[in-house]
Amino acid sequence: MENVNRKRLITQFKKLVTTDSETKDEGNIAQLLKETFTNLGVTVEEDDAKKMTGHGANNLICTLKGTNEKAEAIFFSAHMDTVKPGKNIKPQLIDNYITSDGSTILGADDKAGIAAMLELIHYLQENDVPHGDIQFIITVGEEAGLTGAKALDRSLVFAKRGFVLDSDGDVGNIVIEAPYHVKLFANITGKSAHAGIAPEKGVSAINVAAKAVSKMKLGRIDEETTANIGYFKGGKKEQTNVVSDFVEIEAEVRSLNETKVNRVTETLKETFITTANALSGEATVETHLEYPGYKITKDDPLVKTVKRATEKLHLPCNVLKSGGGSDANILNSYGLKTVNLSVGYEHIHTTKERIHIDSLVNLTKLLVVIVEEMNNSAT
Repeated sequence: MENVNRKRLITQFKKLVTTDSETKDEGNIAQLLKETFTNLGVTVEEDDAKKMTGHGANNLICTLKGTNEKAEAIFFSAHMDTVKPGKNIKPQLIDNYITSDGSTILGADDKAGIAAMLELIHYLQENDVPHGDIQFIITVGEEAGLTGAKALDRSLVFAKRGFVLDSDGDVGNIVIEAPYHVKLFANITGKSAHAGIAPEKGVSAINVAAKAVSKMKLGRIDEETTANIGYFKGGKKEQTNVVSDFVEIEAEVRSLNETKVNRVTETLKETFITTANALSGEATVETHLEYPGYKITKDDPLVKTVKRATEKLHLPCNVLKSGGGSDANILNSYGLKTVNLSVGYEHIHTTKERIHIDSLVNLTKLLVVIVEEMNNSAT
């Protein structure tokens, strides 16, 4: 294949990361993306995600018309929002790595994916590469629990299979399995009393909660399952002389296995309730499925397409399971078969975030060859 335009790719990436887009403040980046895709002759549609979620913009569904009617329509997806601190990013080039100045994140998560998409379009057009319809799904609020994808107007997406560009690791890796994620919200109620004069008249919600947590198996449960207490709040700093009567706790369970995530969730819930009852307290526990898991088989045609592409580019290809979620979880739940591709960014969600220029280039090349493979399979 012809070489991608490295200079243009890097320039586009820098333009994206220097456009502020912290979660819930996606308005400016959405406007830039609408203009950029439109200038490339791509049809841009928006859904009502902004109204539905309170985020700063709508999801964008951008469609590049195919030049081969026989080729299957596919999609590529990435998210436009970033974590904090993501304002006034100043990208720097150090030893072929693009990084921030150390005071902010870089935003390669996930603007590296978007930059590769845009350079893919340039490449297809400039080299007259035949292809089917290609949709580019750019979501808001991914960093806030996949919020944008959950609000996606599916009627705007006609491609049935595709690729999310949002995993760490070397370009060429494929995430074919990701977990179910359940959150638990527990309220422990006790009885207040003076801690010095009549502590026996009180029921310490902190004590109840602590004893409940001490009975739980947390951390790595097995190779597929994890559990964690992420938030624990009770009592008042200024009132150590009061037996605390209320504690709130937030926890999570993740598993690649739906039966296991439900079983561990129920165990945690019952532990809170039975421990509270035994100690004359009360516990109420609500659970919420943050997102469903997904599993694509290793011999699925979508996976095989990526493998063939990596072989042509002489890139290593590891088929992986992940402990984290992405928009691929939500898209798969809609019946849109999706795998998550590694982008090559490093140290995401930190001020040390960086990406090697070769990763940007290789990701773009991978997208080009995937498109070529999908076109060839139609002939």
